[in-house]
Amino acid sequence: MKYVVTGGAGFIGSHITEYLVERGDSVLVLDNYHTGKKNNLEKVKEKIEIIDVDIRDFEKLKDLIKNVDGIFHQAALASVQESFSKKDEYLDVNIKGTKNIFRIALNLNLKVVYASSSSVYGNPISLPIKESDPKNPFNPYAETKLMDDKIAEELAKDGLKSIGLRYFNVFGERQSKEYAGVVKLFLENIQNGIDPKINGDGSQTRDFVFVKDVVKANILSMESKIDQTFFNVGTGTSISVLELANVMIKASGLNLKPIHGPSLQGDVDATLADITHIKKSLNWKPTITIEEWLKEKIAYTGN
Repeated sequence: MKYVVTGGAGFIGSHITEYLVERGDSVLVLDNYHTGKKNNLEKVKEKIEIIDVDIRDFEKLKDLIKNVDGIFHQAALASVQESFSKKDEYLDVNIKGTKNIFRIALNLNLKVVYASSSSVYGNPISLPIKESDPKNPFNPYAETKLMDDKIAEELAKDGLKSIGLRYFNVFGERQSKEYAGVVKLFLENIQNGIDPKINGDGSQTRDFVFVKDVVKANILSMESKIDQTFFNVGTGTSISVLELANVMIKASGLNLKPIHGPSLQGDVDATLADITHIKKSLNWKPTITIEEWLKEKIAYTGN
């Protein structure tokens, strides 16, 4: 099989690319390296085709995407804080770019599995969050993701096959600051013997999901017979940011303590996924908790 992975040099996209290569698929990575990194694909660079392209360039995309079996669409601008200062760019890349991918997929009768976001729910009215719950995005990044979901639903009437994966807080190797960024920042601080800094009081809770579990959700979605839906991709468990910092400090064995700074604009109070839909539909389930991964990660790095 041959697949396109947009944003394939990014955090999640590179893991999807590696998985596909390891099982013997051909992969065309499309990435303009705005946030992606070439060294994320170091292990598989000789086995894939990589083309530098912006997803807003419809004509170029149209020429490149042909004779493939499906599209994993991960390319996006993904920083909540940056989206306030670069709102027009976020709208352009995340909505126009995604619509380009959808249009091409529709024309070629290809399924698209794409990165949506739990941010579309905003501060939830109840926990855990179901896919059918109200959408209340309150930052520009989240607004673009909700618009993508609406476009996908609209184009489904014309025959577009798409599955939107509403990622919760994704963590793992090669993590970028945009995805579960607090984990990356805490790790860097602790490995340098610096007190981890918490934005706000640390009571905000997060549902952290392992990147390789996210990859599996993408693969199962692509291979399913489902033509259009949205899936929450989380664990159904949560931990507060303060608890997370303390878990990491304890695992390090260092004499550190969390310090507090101001809250971040556009930050939600709580995330917790109801994963009943994806469990029933795809037989998918998370395999590792963030506490388990962090204890192993911190021990491995010698702290």
